[in-house]
Amino acid sequence: MMRQHTRVIGWAAALLAMAGFSALGGWQLQRMQAKQALLDAQGPALARVMPLQQALAAAGPLHGVADHGRFLPGVVLLDNQIRHGRAGVKIYRPFRSDSGALVLADLGWRALPADRQLPHPPAPPSPVAVRGLLAPAPAPGLALGPAFVPGTGTGQWLASRLPAPGLAAVLGVPGLPDRVLRLDPALPFGDERDLELLPNTLPPERHLGYAVQWFGLALTVLVVALVLEWRRRRAAR
Repeated sequence: MMRQHTRVIGWAAALLAMAGFSALGGWQLQRMQAKQALLDAQGPALARVMPLQQALAAAGPLHGVADHGRFLPGVVLLDNQIRHGRAGVKIYRPFRSDSGALVLADLGWRALPADRQLPHPPAPPSPVAVRGLLAPAPAPGLALGPAFVPGTGTGQWLASRLPAPGLAAVLGVPGLPDRVLRLDPALPFGDERDLELLPNTLPPERHLGYAVQWFGLALTVLVVALVLEWRRRRAAR
């Protein structure tokens, strides 16, 4: 009776482990597919530009934008952004198009010095014509601590992630979308930037590799459970 009880517990534990490993493998596959779809959509999006208001209303995560408007007061510095192996911040400012559409615009990356003194970048020209890529905001990672805190200057905020409702409130604008405008690197203002969609995150192929590892662990548990079961039955004969 005790052996039967132990066998049931063992199989239950094995099934739970296999289910958990398989779920993690499936999640990694979903992440791979989502990121690959984003990369595949970039080319067509850049080939067809539209005004900001139209892009915000259109379906899909990526849209090329060409519009005219002005930058509003306030600056958001997104912390922990790695480029060229150095830590820095991404600089965002609210932008309002002439039609009234609002978005956080990515003005580029700037390295932080060793003492982490926050930069005070000059305001870009305004009003101004802009172009770029409307894209999802950078992935937040683990949401630990406050999303943003006051910086070292008036209207400056240091952020660990970009929650649209909270930032809209502190920047004094009526609302912000959960996407950002990645400005064309060729525009003659702002800091160093590009249209890389997956900075500081894993590429699709890495997610595929992790998925294979999780599914491999699930298969290993199954094989071990079957071998133990075969040995138990062999010993019982």
